[in-house]
Amino acid sequence: MSRTRIHNFSISLDGFATGEPQSLETPFGHAGQRLHQWMMRTEYWDPEGTDGVDHAYAQRHGPGIGAEIMGANKFGPPGWPDDPDWKGWWGPNPPFHTPVFVLTHHARPSLEMEGGTVFHFIEATPAEALETARAAADGQDIRIGGGATVVRDFLTAGLVDHMHLVQVPIVLGRGVRLWDGLEGVEEGFDIETVASPTGVTHFTFTRKAS
Repeated sequence: MSRTRIHNFSISLDGFATGEPQSLETPFGHAGQRLHQWMMRTEYWDPEGTDGVDHAYAQRHGPGIGAEIMGANKFGPPGWPDDPDWKGWWGPNPPFHTPVFVLTHHARPSLEMEGGTVFHFIEATPAEALETARAAADGQDIRIGGGATVVRDFLTAGLVDHMHLVQVPIVLGRGVRLWDGLEGVEEGFDIETVASPTGVTHFTFTRKAS
């Protein structure tokens, strides 16, 4: 069966995956791009970037993925459901190139973009969304794209097979925290850590065999 995977998911030292407040001008709130600078310096993001350990992890984001599930706050800023012209942050050719299932309470018609990305807007539990995404993924894996609330919901439901988490050495103090309510979640995973010369630490969580 296809796996559920999370990649390149960055959190601060105090566990926040985004700052606040989110807006059109500041998608990650007061965090800005500080949580993602490690990735933006790599060859995966920039052809002129580095090809070290951060690049090696970052490039695992895409291969083998047949569909993505994301939360409403990843698709757009507060209020986007009221804007019929909003088509996401990524321009006419988003980087997904697969079906993408956006979890939202505001249904709207599916949105076909360039490059094979089709956004579907659904109201569903994690298990229901995963079943729908698997049917569209043609046997490939499902990526849980975030944000933190969606990742936490899938971890709570026991539906994550593989998670690549990146701890960035900054303290945000406020925002949306990943770990709230997940006490003991690590017991279900084999965990490996790799420290990067850039100062970030890569954590790989792989579900233990039952």
